[in-house]
Amino acid sequence: MSDKKLARVKWAGDMTFIGESPSGHAVVMDSGSADGGRDHGIRPMEMLLLGMGGCASIDVILILKKARQKVVDAWVDLDADRREEMPRYFNKVHAKFTVVGHDLDPRHVERAIQLSMDKYCSASAQLAALAEITTEFEIVEAEK
Repeated sequence: MSDKKLARVKWAGDMTFIGESPSGHAVVMDSGSADGGRDHGIRPMEMLLLGMGGCASIDVILILKKARQKVVDAWVDLDADRREEMPRYFNKVHAKFTVVGHDLDPRHVERAIQLSMDKYCSASAQLAALAEITTEFEIVEAEK
C-alpha cells in the first residue's frame, strides 16, 4: 500500500463538498441554486479555471524573477466559454496578464507567458486538450 496522500472530496450536505488537497489545504465547493446548491463555495469548473491561472502566474513570476525583471504586482484575468451540450467543458479560455513593475521589458513578459503556456504550466496544457487558449498582456509602470 502506498504512503502517498490522496486528494479527497467529502460531502458536507446539500450540494456542498469539502475538497482537501494532498498538501493538506481545504476548499469549499458548491453548486448553484438551480442544482440544489446554496452558494457556500466555489464551483468545480471555476476551480479548474483558477488552477490554470494560478499555475501560469507562478510560472510567469518565476521566469520574470530569473530574468531580473522588477515586478511589484501581477494578476491574470480569465474569461472562458463553455459548451452548451453536456459535458459542458471549456472550449475557449482567454488569459489577460497584467504585470506591474519598474522598467519591465515587454519581450521578457511575452516570453514568460509563452513559456508557461507552451512548456511549464500543466494546468493550461490539460485545458488546452479541449479548449482554445489565448493570451495577452499589459505592462503597468509602477510608481517610483
